[in-house]
Amino acid sequence: MQRKVLIVGGGIGGLTAAIALCRKGFVVEIVERDPEWSVYGVGIIQQMNVVRAMKEIGVLDAYLSRARGFDRTTIFVGPGGAKEASFDTPKLAGPDYPSNAGIRRKDLQQVLGDAARAAGVTIRLGVTVEAMADDGAGVDVTLSDGSAARFDIVVGADGIYSRTRAAILPDAPRPRYTGQWVWRYNLPLPADLDGIHIFAGPCNAGLVPITDALMYLFLVSEEPEGHFQPVEGAAAAMRSRARMPAPQLVPHLEAITEDAGVVARPIEAVFLEHEPWHVGRVVLIGDAVHASSPHLAQGAGMAIEDALVLAEELARHAAPEDAFAAYRARRFERVRHVALNSLKVGEMQMGLIPPFDVGALTGQTIRMMAGPI
Repeated sequence: MQRKVLIVGGGIGGLTAAIALCRKGFVVEIVERDPEWSVYGVGIIQQMNVVRAMKEIGVLDAYLSRARGFDRTTIFVGPGGAKEASFDTPKLAGPDYPSNAGIRRKDLQQVLGDAARAAGVTIRLGVTVEAMADDGAGVDVTLSDGSAARFDIVVGADGIYSRTRAAILPDAPRPRYTGQWVWRYNLPLPADLDGIHIFAGPCNAGLVPITDALMYLFLVSEEPEGHFQPVEGAAAAMRSRARMPAPQLVPHLEAITEDAGVVARPIEAVFLEHEPWHVGRVVLIGDAVHASSPHLAQGAGMAIEDALVLAEELARHAAPEDAFAAYRARRFERVRHVALNSLKVGEMQMGLIPPFDVGALTGQTIRMMAGPI
């Protein structure tokens, strides 16, 4: 008999889990609270482990048709923009595919959503979970539209402010503000941008290709808790956050002119380091467990890997709790590295801890991400 899975949340992690579980023979339904299924943000960096994962779930060609692939990472330091390092990362999906990719978030959701539906996933928009009753043999779920159903497994993929986490682990750590904001803006892709360009201090920023015609510029700023940025004046506000920018950034910063094009948000984080990631037949993945700051560009990557590992372990184990324990054991060290070290980079940028070798940390992270999941 096929096992039925309810996934709460139709974002990157939830959609990847749905595809991976369907490929393992599960019957999957997603409930997503946003009736418009809108997508936050402009673009996203997808490193080599994500490109490998897209191949594993069978969507790589569709994914790359909407993305901009690249192999090279270049790092510049200081107000003068001196080149410190430039390197290619491993091609984990094979020699015919790029190592990394940038993609618009709405395009990524489109690719994953199309693949999920093609795999047979039922996606219900504007619906939330109102109640769950786990009797050990299954979970009875009541939904906000008045319907009810029984599932073998419930997966909470509902983000940093996960209602699923709150329901099963009410005493778990809550998200906290890190002290920084990240600002993003789409711009035309320069002909000479051959990959991601990262600029380190005092203006911490980057340029990321996302299509054959577009890139996005991101920068990080320190803001007081409770800061609010209205749409009006957002372009000038973003430009003002670039303290002593490297000369390579200046013309791009000057092109930030449309308030509505600015996407800015506080950087928040949560990590269930000492808590379980499941209770009974309900399990958490992605930002519901380990929302990290963007400094290592692996937040989405960790959610995607979670999804693949969870599907593998559920297919391998008859008892869900055995699968959940194996999933956490496999994922823990990788997500801990990303969660804690991403925060560490931000703390250094804010002067809260002494400077350290971010290049060495980047190399360590690349080696870890290139390893098997």
